Amino acid sequence: MMVTLKVLIPEDAEELLRLQHQLDQETKFMLLEPDERKSSLHQVKEMIESFASADTSILIGAEVDNSLIGFMSIRGGSVRRNRHSAYIVIGVLRQYQGQGIGAALFRELDRWARDTEIVRLELTVMTHNELAISLYIKNGFEIEGTKRKSLVIDGQWVDEYYMSKILVQEKRIEDQI
Repeated sequence: MMVTLKVLIPEDAEELLRLQHQLDQETKFMLLEPDERKSSLHQVKEMIESFASADTSILIGAEVDNSLIGFMSIRGGSVRRNRHSAYIVIGVLRQYQGQGIGAALFRELDRWARDTEIVRLELTVMTHNELAISLYIKNGFEIEGTKRKSLVIDGQWVDEYYMSKILVQEKRIEDQI
């Protein structure tokens, strides 16, 4: 299996929307329930464009046989006080999990973040999502705390961990402001 990573462009909107709907259907670990995603193709194109136009954001796709099977969105801060920080969302189709695709996305994230002078990477993960937590820890993330009763899934409260990774940068803080 040959996996290709690429920066998503507006022409990928249809594939991204298809992937998001499929992830909504097959897992309860993503934020939206299957019937909640109301994004139009036009809105997804605009979202991709907003990532492309932001200096501190990127949308990376993972493809197999020209089909999008995973993605990672990295949304960086937009003001001086948080430009060094980026929030991550990752999704990989179930049949492709455990095959190194998530790790490849994180390696690409690390390269991009260092080039972009991002210092802090952060994400949230449901406390019972052991596979994802293991992936994040293997890629240098640490649990910072627990968001209690963060979500309601199937009528049950679900806690989330807040996780982060601090990248060491050569520049001093004074040079960045």
